[in-house]
Amino acid sequence: MKCSVNKAIEILEQTPKTLKSFLGKLSDEWIYCNESDDTWSAFDIVGHLIHGEKTDWMTRIHLILDASEDNTFKPFDRFAQFEASKGKTLNQLLNEFEALRIQNLKKLKALNLTQDQLSLKGTHPELGKVTLSQLLATWVTHDLGHVAQISRVMAKQYKTEVGPWINYISILND
Repeated sequence: MKCSVNKAIEILEQTPKTLKSFLGKLSDEWIYCNESDDTWSAFDIVGHLIHGEKTDWMTRIHLILDASEDNTFKPFDRFAQFEASKGKTLNQLLNEFEALRIQNLKKLKALNLTQDQLSLKGTHPELGKVTLSQLLATWVTHDLGHVAQISRVMAKQYKTEVGPWINYISILND
């Protein structure tokens, strides 16, 4: 599927709703579980998504559209959520994520991006030149990847509980 603003917005609008529905009423055992010491819980992932809403997606879109000589993206701190989420509940994070996403999508829609603008380039500090279209597609797949990650982390909590069915449950073997 070719990336388009409208198709991207379809997914981006659903992520906060999906996470609120999926995680909003779960016990701490589900919210804070992870796969091992250096992996993230659902709580950590929602915090990470918030950080992206604040510092990454729209910031980089505006940098590309600004067309200044230096359109190099600032490096993204993939671990900022650990400090920023301290003292908050998951429901506070889910509400914050939803509010930020609504605000960012309102700004994205207001840009009325053209096909020519989607071809404009910025510079990623590690990847080099990237187009606005690639950035938008990455935003969508980033969301989907983290929804899948949350599901995988939670499913693996029952890895030893499913007994012989483990061979039929692919998410437990990833």
